[in-house]
Amino acid sequence: MYDVTCVIFAGGKSSRMGEDKALLPFANNLTLLEYQYTRLSKLFKHVYISCKQKDIFSFNADFILDNNDTTYAPTAGFLAAFETIQSDRFFVLSVDTPFVSEKEIAQLLKEDTPSVDATIATITTGMQPMCGIYHASLHQAFVEMQKTGNHKLGFLLKNSNVHFVTCEDETAFTNLNHPHEYEDALKRII
Repeated sequence: MYDVTCVIFAGGKSSRMGEDKALLPFANNLTLLEYQYTRLSKLFKHVYISCKQKDIFSFNADFILDNNDTTYAPTAGFLAAFETIQSDRFFVLSVDTPFVSEKEIAQLLKEDTPSVDATIATITTGMQPMCGIYHASLHQAFVEMQKTGNHKLGFLLKNSNVHFVTCEDETAFTNLNHPHEYEDALKRII
């Protein structure tokens, strides 16, 4: 097991899906979030779930509540995670990327060093800011982002000391943003 805390981000608006994607059934689990939590709990000693409300989920877990009712960007979730975890780094993954495997996670953890602000997965189409390791050195930058209303992770990462790790399996980063992507993912796990 990895001795790094993992945070699953599940506090998004899911506007393109038309319903909360974290609550969609997936594999043999009641929800996509439960699927992610179960599989990542086998890899990490401690897994948190970052969300806006925990009472919508029917399983026990450690939740980090993002109490910002107006912002659905991950900024508030990162701030709450930094304050809750109180660690020098943590691994993040979005709930809607169920195909990121231990191979990609191990590669990121292996290449992470204390000298960087973050270690982030990248593929030919670009960086994957919701799959990587964020260091406490970025905490103040997230505070500033929240104050100014600039919630673009890409901008933050391009202006920080980031180690980008090229991952070969681009299909691992398939996002389930739209109903057809969810339907395709269901076929893929059969």
